Amino acid sequence: MHKVVDGCAVIWGMNLTEQINADIKEAMKSRDALRLETLRSIRAGILEFEKSGAGRDLTPDDEFKILNSAAKKRRDAIDLYVQNGRTDAAAKEQAELDIIKSYLPEQMSNDDVRAAIAAIISEVGATAPSDFGKVMGAAMKSLKGKADGAVIQSIAKELLG
Repeated sequence: MHKVVDGCAVIWGMNLTEQINADIKEAMKSRDALRLETLRSIRAGILEFEKSGAGRDLTPDDEFKILNSAAKKRRDAIDLYVQNGRTDAAAKEQAELDIIKSYLPEQMSNDDVRAAIAAIISEVGATAPSDFGKVMGAAMKSLKGKADGAVIQSIAKELLG
């Protein structure tokens, strides 16, 4: 079964490696240089994991870590480029980030994150900013892959402050 996402055929049941390889072929055929470059960087992350000596197959959690790491690198680069007035380079990094995000699970809205953290705060009995560590530990475990860590952190600080 196929589903088209951003011009790429997503085949249900494919793991990330198979999906990236199929999408690289599509990007080559369509001569989409930016997409090809981005997908190759993801594949490099996968190959790095495989050669790391972990001695196991790539799990969905490992796939998420690879994609999240690639996305974080792009976000950091965007921040640096914007600070230095390099809007052209920032735009390229943003386009790459958008491609990477298409492989990540959909992110929760800030309102949903706020509600989840409020529930976690009451669950762990946090009452003061000194309980930040307890809240963050539970929040990161509960919201892993569903929300950006920086968003979780800022909302937790806001709700505890």
